[in-house]
Amino acid sequence: MGDVRHSLGHGAGCGCCGGGHGDGLNRRDFLAEVGVAALGGAVLTAMAPRPPSAEPSLPRREDRPLRMQPVLLHSVPKRREATSWRQWGGLQTEADAEAEKARIERELKSVRQRADFALELLPVKAATTQEQAAAIAAEAHDGAIVYAAGCGEPVLRAATAPEKWNLIFCRHRTGPAYLWYEIVHPRYLRKMVDEYGQPGMTTDDVVVDELDDIVWRLRALHGLKNTVGKKIVTIGGAGGWGAGGKTAPQRAQELWKLQYIDVPYPQLAERIQKAFADGALVGRCRGEASRYLKQGVTRVDTKREFIDRAFVLAEVFRQILADAGTDAITVQHCMGTIMGASQTTACLPLSLLNDEGYMAFCESDFVVIPSGILLRGISGRPVFLNDPTYPHHGLVTLAHCTAPRRMDGCHCERAKLLTHFESDYGAAPKVEMRLGQTLTNLVPDFASAQWVGFEGKIVGNPFLDICRSQIDVEIQGDWKRLLAEMKGFHWMTCYGNYLRETGYALGKVGVGWLDVSAA
Repeated sequence: MGDVRHSLGHGAGCGCCGGGHGDGLNRRDFLAEVGVAALGGAVLTAMAPRPPSAEPSLPRREDRPLRMQPVLLHSVPKRREATSWRQWGGLQTEADAEAEKARIERELKSVRQRADFALELLPVKAATTQEQAAAIAAEAHDGAIVYAAGCGEPVLRAATAPEKWNLIFCRHRTGPAYLWYEIVHPRYLRKMVDEYGQPGMTTDDVVVDELDDIVWRLRALHGLKNTVGKKIVTIGGAGGWGAGGKTAPQRAQELWKLQYIDVPYPQLAERIQKAFADGALVGRCRGEASRYLKQGVTRVDTKREFIDRAFVLAEVFRQILADAGTDAITVQHCMGTIMGASQTTACLPLSLLNDEGYMAFCESDFVVIPSGILLRGISGRPVFLNDPTYPHHGLVTLAHCTAPRRMDGCHCERAKLLTHFESDYGAAPKVEMRLGQTLTNLVPDFASAQWVGFEGKIVGNPFLDICRSQIDVEIQGDWKRLLAEMKGFHWMTCYGNYLRETGYALGKVGVGWLDVSAA
């Protein structure tokens, strides 16, 4: 993408880390294997082409493309003697407008090439009247990219329907100068008073000159589109951590429109029993486990039967996801109930699913799970739901037993395979995450009033007597402010820096945002 904020800092070529659904597959084979039928008719697309400098990545399994309509607003004035007859700006004739439309199409081709997410940019349309602008805004798309070269405020207002996600683009140095480069703030956003007055639009929605500033905003909106209304399987029901999380499932439904597909534990137990009665499936899972153990697993300190059963449980989860027509799952009571039902733990199965492009979360904590769905949608990489510790001296330790190994969406980190710490039972990976790696860390609050975010850098993979996957993270920013502003409990983490995209997306749903790494 040409943006160091998302740099991973390693060579190209995608590695593998086991599992029957993605093990040993290149990206083309993976796409061929994952068909529409595999998710019960869910909308599936590969990611849009990455720029040549970027690395291959696992596709998102369920992905709704962001569909945007570019619109050029301009006017064709007529000369009148002894009076002002034209507005500011370099587009004054139909020929000027046609040349600008062609230029916009060329620039949007570059935007498509830079986009590492599913993006559909419709052909550029032009509008010179309020009626034309309103008709375009009412068409089937997620929003407009409005090239505000000219026209009056009613036309610009009509082009930016408040129920959709819209951007306004103005030219300054790239020329020709646009009228709304002068007046978008006082006339459109503030309606010629001091208070903001345009529904659905803020200063964050205005871009001047830079195509990359369009790309990252579209990346954020793509993540938002794939979060709002998301279906998620809830093994044992939807929940929330602590007293503050009791109403989290309801809040997540209200704010993010999440749809819960509950699978009660008795139903899960029946599926597990059926799976273990299938000798061919059990044999295949045992083979997958053997391959997994040969791929970067440096130590095994648990019973092989726990590992084999974990691969069978992962297959049960895949079948449930296929039946539900989604790619997201979470497990309630994963600290106890799941163990009796499966005679292993959910840790390794959830790790495997995340490495295969699913979203798989432990604990069913809907205080934090929406942040994982959003961050996964924005970044295109697996996310790590974790328990944070007490920030001190610019450091914080993050840990959990369900970390993905393919944290960059491609390469498999080395790992040890141990028991789940609290129960000393089952199988859980200790993923050795990349030292020096930049991280996005999200800290959701119980009330969904204001999330906190910060950039971190991995400086250690300790082996404390805590959850198995553990990283010491150097806080890039005001760690004392982080300490003071922490709310909720669980955090969400991924490789790369996606703080600006997250903050932009949250603004669209009315959640406050504090980036303690911002200058």
